[in-house]
Amino acid sequence: MQKAPNRPKHEVTQSYNDGVVKIYEVRNIAEAGYTPKKGLALRYSLRFDEQRLGINRLYMSRQNQAQILRVLRVQRVKDISPQDVVIVEGRQFKIDTVQSVKDIYPPSLDLALTATVHEYGVVE
Repeated sequence: MQKAPNRPKHEVTQSYNDGVVKIYEVRNIAEAGYTPKKGLALRYSLRFDEQRLGINRLYMSRQNQAQILRVLRVQRVKDISPQDVVIVEGRQFKIDTVQSVKDIYPPSLDLALTATVHEYGVVE
């Protein structure tokens, strides 16, 4: 007989079945002695679950002159920040906000994504 996992009360199990998101930091990728050049260096490769972009979030972002395009839920890791860039399905996005999600198992983060101003080169 299979036993259900032991979780604290009222927590919902979160699946991450919608794909893989790669999270990059923007840093200088030029060789020593050359003019600095910004590029992307891989930090994390995580599975994600696409979340609904609610009407409140959409209008609040427009009020702040930001156009949120997607919201992705990923497993919680230490140091994802709004200075990072993500690549999902071949497109680059800038992280607008990082929010912790409560009552979800495993602990998760919601990443609100906006369009990038310029495309960066990727260093793997």
